[in-house]
Amino acid sequence: MTGIGGGVELGAQAARSRALAVLRVRSRALAVALLPAAVAVILLAGGSTGHLVGGGWDAARWAVSVLALLVLAATAAVALVVARARPAVTPTVAVAEESAPDLYRMVRDLADRLDVPAPSAIALTPDCDSWLEDRTHPAHGPPPARDQDDLSDPVGPARRRSAAAPVLVIGSPFLWWMRVGELRAVLAPVVAGTGPAAHPDIAAARRFIRGLDAAVAATSTDGRGPLARAARGGIGRVSRLLLRGCRVHAAEMERGVAAAAAERAQAVDYGLRIVAQEQVGLAYAGWDRLLTRVALPAWRMGRWPSRLDVGVVAALTELSRRDRLAEGFASRLGERPACDLLEEPGLMDEAVSLLAARLFHGGPAETGPDWAPVGWEEYPEEVVDRAWRTDAARLHRVLDTLGVRRAAEGAAPGTDGPTLSRVLDHLTTTPAEAPVPARDPAADADPDATPDPDATPGTAHHATPGTGTATPDDQATSDPQAATASDPSDPQAATTPGPQPLTTPDDQPADAPAAPGSADHSDDGNGTEDDDDDLAGTTPRGAALAAGLSAQLAREEARTQALASGTAPPPPGTTTGPAATGTALWDDRALPLLPLQPPRTGREILTAHITAMVCCAAMDTAGATPGLDWLDGPTLLVDGARRPDLALHVRSLVETGDPAPLRAWLSDLGVRPEKPVRLV
Repeated sequence: MTGIGGGVELGAQAARSRALAVLRVRSRALAVALLPAAVAVILLAGGSTGHLVGGGWDAARWAVSVLALLVLAATAAVALVVARARPAVTPTVAVAEESAPDLYRMVRDLADRLDVPAPSAIALTPDCDSWLEDRTHPAHGPPPARDQDDLSDPVGPARRRSAAAPVLVIGSPFLWWMRVGELRAVLAPVVAGTGPAAHPDIAAARRFIRGLDAAVAATSTDGRGPLARAARGGIGRVSRLLLRGCRVHAAEMERGVAAAAAERAQAVDYGLRIVAQEQVGLAYAGWDRLLTRVALPAWRMGRWPSRLDVGVVAALTELSRRDRLAEGFASRLGERPACDLLEEPGLMDEAVSLLAARLFHGGPAETGPDWAPVGWEEYPEEVVDRAWRTDAARLHRVLDTLGVRRAAEGAAPGTDGPTLSRVLDHLTTTPAEAPVPARDPAADADPDATPDPDATPGTAHHATPGTGTATPDDQATSDPQAATASDPSDPQAATTPGPQPLTTPDDQPADAPAAPGSADHSDDGNGTEDDDDDLAGTTPRGAALAAGLSAQLAREEARTQALASGTAPPPPGTTTGPAATGTALWDDRALPLLPLQPPRTGREILTAHITAMVCCAAMDTAGATPGLDWLDGPTLLVDGARRPDLALHVRSLVETGDPAPLRAWLSDLGVRPEKPVRLV
């Protein structure tokens, strides 16, 4: 205990010394601001006593006095903005004491054992992390009754006694996956941080830094006139200058606070904390997989899963059954889960799930006809089936735009509907055609290189979403790489989820959800080379179809955003970006704050739509059913089992134009591609 106490004292002393350094920066800034006023006072006092007389001294008195008044006015403006600016607050779901008395009791008992002040309140966040958050700023007063992004204050004298204590924010996946003892061990170092936070110097330094940060955010918005913009710019520059002066000291102060809290927490459940840290990493992996593979397809279909935390438990349990390294984790499920500390865990899970949809997708705060909750039992029909049929319908609309015939010549009557054969026949490569060769960087860099004689003159290499789709003749003669319209992002650097049912043997699964239209927002030329490289090796027809799908997705997304904002959709060729600039940090009008929609490349969009069409044909003609895989999201079930080999055959069709492997797979399952399918 002596070593622990010494470590705590050393960490606290280091934090206090750095806090004093931050406060000295504030004091020096104030001294510099008061210097002209002090000189003016000296000059005025000298003139009144007859020591500093004459024309020169009178001019100096006037000049310095005017300068002092201007500096004092500017200082007052900066101080007012720093004091009144609202610091950023993490959107959370309030946990009132009456709704979780056992959780509050456990946290207070933990604070008593650590000999630190108890947190003033508890809140949940849809994230795998826990921290203390100061919400004592006057702007963070009692929130409105309908506000779910702020913590409602506990009533009674208990809050007045602990008003200066920070709020304990707990990641909701921890409550559902961890056991009570594990949660207590994980929260021990976090709760121990209330001790250093109560020190006056550290609290004052943190308030000053948060005020500067909020002032920078407040002044980053555009003013209404030239004078307002100039004032905001000046205040912002001063705030940034002070922040740069405090940066090193603030970072070292927080390190000292963390070291002191960690040393103090070693006295409580230290051995169990080592085991619990393994569950932290596992919960993070399961939560990220659930959001990107399972939740995102539902959010894009206007449905939000109302039991995300329950889904984390199901996903990690499924992982324990598949991975022999995780077999020991399933035995923990027999112990008491931490969510039992809540009186109504179902309601709390629903509130956190809705908040997650708002943060990661930008959905509305209230349910409605186009934004309704969905249970895990209804997920296959409400989400998977609708997503596949929506993609299949979009695929056939683009084929109509390209002028592809509904049925081949001599086809049987009644087969002119949306069929899989139409897609396969269109993408089949004839002997006269060949896949697009990979780009040669040396040839691209040579300005004297011989141009392609088959390329159409004037073909643009920057297709813009919303400009429509080229005619079949144009698509057949132009460079298919130039017809892509995708986002300027490295396809290998970002996770590209999509509503595809099955996994591929590669690192990127085919059923990871992807954002519709998120790959169609670039017309600046920065991503053209990446898009061309992505479609290198595909067939000309496949590249043209991918470009049409990308443009259609961009138009649909722009239309959806326009309807949600109540504004007219942008004209064709207009880039549709994220939320407008100039919004304040953590402003719910700028949702999603943490989007999980990485851009998809043209090849991935085409693969997703073909996979969806194959799944629709399998469901309508072979009795297959949509399903939900907790780790991979939407999946196709044939006789109750997954078929993980579909992605290989679809990729072969996209890359080489050879439909033979896919037709053999369809024949093996009894799928009839010539039969029309039901679309949305």
